[in-house]
Amino acid sequence: MDRYVIPGKLDEPERIGIWTMDEFVAMAGPFFVGILAQHIIWGICFGILGWWVLRKAKAGRAGSWLLHMAYWYLPSGVMGIRAVPPSYLRLMAG
Repeated sequence: MDRYVIPGKLDEPERIGIWTMDEFVAMAGPFFVGILAQHIIWGICFGILGWWVLRKAKAGRAGSWLLHMAYWYLPSGVMGIRAVPPSYLRLMAG
């Protein structure tokens, strides 16, 4: 009967299981590297640590807070955004 999923909130982020996409990447990345390096226990530990650190960094802030910080403090080529001016241009004319 239910063909459509209606989120409880309009700003609900996409999720994989109980984790948001960025939390899942922060957790799964070290886990997969641990599998490739044949150190699964270390991969699990660093994956949980990465998830916990990201969760604490995002606490009480918008989900895109880390992307905004990366735009301001990393070099302009890292983000690959071409529609906005570089972050070192703090004063705009016009």
